[in-house]
Amino acid sequence: MIPTEALNFLIHGVLAWPVWKIVVATLVMTHVTIAGVTIYLHRCQAHRALDLHPIPAHFFRLWLWLATGMQTKDWAAIHRKHHAKCETEEDPHSPQTRGIKKVFWQGAELYRIEAANVETLEKYGHGTPDDWLEHNVYSRFRWQGAGIMLVLDWIFFGLGAGTTVWAVQMIWIPLLAAGVINGIGHYWGYRNFDCADASRNVIPWGILIGGEELHNNHHTYATSAKLSSKWYEFDIGWMYIRILSALKLATIKKVAPKPKFEMPRPHVDLENLQAVIANRYDVMAKFAKSIKQAYRDEVAHLKTASADKLAEMKLARVQLARKWLHRDIEQLPEEHRIKVSEALEHSHVLAKIHQMRSELMAIWERSSATREQLLVQLQDWCKRAEESGIRSLQEFSLRLRSYA
Repeated sequence: MIPTEALNFLIHGVLAWPVWKIVVATLVMTHVTIAGVTIYLHRCQAHRALDLHPIPAHFFRLWLWLATGMQTKDWAAIHRKHHAKCETEEDPHSPQTRGIKKVFWQGAELYRIEAANVETLEKYGHGTPDDWLEHNVYSRFRWQGAGIMLVLDWIFFGLGAGTTVWAVQMIWIPLLAAGVINGIGHYWGYRNFDCADASRNVIPWGILIGGEELHNNHHTYATSAKLSSKWYEFDIGWMYIRILSALKLATIKKVAPKPKFEMPRPHVDLENLQAVIANRYDVMAKFAKSIKQAYRDEVAHLKTASADKLAEMKLARVQLARKWLHRDIEQLPEEHRIKVSEALEHSHVLAKIHQMRSELMAIWERSSATREQLLVQLQDWCKRAEESGIRSLQEFSLRLRSYA
């Protein structure tokens, strides 16, 4: 017969906590895991946006081995490949090519498959820890870390509650990081920046997943230690990084540039050109607002035009494309691309502003052009925008000449 003390230990663990305390402890531990992923694995190791002091760096490394069984090199290599091959067939976990259901529910399996790809680890895993502990502990005993965590949960919380706590810990990253960020973060949500991939900000408050919710911001400025961009967005991971920095436990290397403005120049000069190119994502985000303004002006104009069938047809075509006019046509699904193309055919104003959008983007995509050539191209662009007679283009040209 099992003694009463031993039985109580097996049922309640050494802490003998009530359920609510166990729930709080579980949430705290899973949040530490999320902090480790976003601060150590993601921003520090994969993107080198900050350097961590050995104390927090090794704490996160040890904790992630216990709470997830993940190795630094595997995670960093897979994430770097995701950025390099984003939304293509070679992307390890793109919902655009593999389907949202597969990435959401089987994201952890996709991670394991890619982690077994030696070519990925050799090509993208450079610069990650390569010391005695990595070779003789973390990489050698991969599943044993999670096993140690299970035993610790049993000791502290008892067999029943401890097993539940451990199960939550083990599913936390596969569900939230692999499923929500890799899946939903490239499928649903809002976009601050029209970057080349399908990344989305899931919600503007990055708390539950440590700031990773701001995924479109991250893909736009991948090497930034700060993921929030708008005044209403909150990145709790950045808050932790600032605290570590204040304690001399982290060195911030790079954050996304903040656009600066001054009085508009009479003409675009080299300094202005450099500022426009450095802030090109902000430029295009503001240009999207110009397109929306042009749309409103065009709709108002068409409504006051003669009420014949042709005018009504033009108005209908333009209104059908309202949600997608500010997007790059090439990135749209076929059904939306058709609607935008029809709207541009029936509105020379919208067609002109779309043409100007493509020409503006082409300026910083011409890597072989000299600074002087790019300057002439931007000057010509502003001149044509101001002579177009389109109010939104004229106002935007003025804004371009204000970047400092």
